[in-house]
Amino acid sequence: MSRATFWNMIAKKYARDPVADQPSYEKKLAMTQAVLDPQMRLLEVGCGTGTTALYHAPKVAQIDAVDFSRAMIAIAQDKAKTQGISNVDFRVAGLDDLQAGGAYDMVLGLSLLHLLDDVTAGLAAMAAQVKPGGYVVTSTVCMGDMGGLMPKVVPWIGKIGLIPRVLPVTRDALLAAHEAAGLEILEEFRPRPDASVFLIARKIG
Repeated sequence: MSRATFWNMIAKKYARDPVADQPSYEKKLAMTQAVLDPQMRLLEVGCGTGTTALYHAPKVAQIDAVDFSRAMIAIAQDKAKTQGISNVDFRVAGLDDLQAGGAYDMVLGLSLLHLLDDVTAGLAAMAAQVKPGGYVVTSTVCMGDMGGLMPKVVPWIGKIGLIPRVLPVTRDALLAAHEAAGLEILEEFRPRPDASVFLIARKIG
């Protein structure tokens, strides 16, 4: 089963399910909005059903939001229409489909990096979309920091297609990947040792 097929299959359920940790999600939104301004142009990669992009839309000029799941994008487009939001362009694409251009003031990759084949390459591709001095904002499951069998079992289950493949990323490796991509960490938020690591970074140069 391809990755897109999996997410297409669960898109409706994903849209219905509540956020697992609403207070932490709201803090991440607030931290992001603290660096937004009305002239900004944003890119969100792996936007899912569009909740985050639509939340930030009133604070910026334009958001291009992409996901390789057609079902997810269809839901996001319906939500934008229902909410009367016209400055978010939802389209079907993955990170590998994007041309490096450095046109954006911020790139969002939320719950994304641990699902890629290579975290460092993924961050480099995201950084290539950002202007010098622009921002890369990520939230990453660092399963490599968790104890027990989970870091070994979950990647194995992902290989046989029952769930998405998840890299056993560690926080230290994540920070090193940011440095390798020419990104300076400005803000870090991790509410619990087993929670995702949320980072706001700036592109150096």
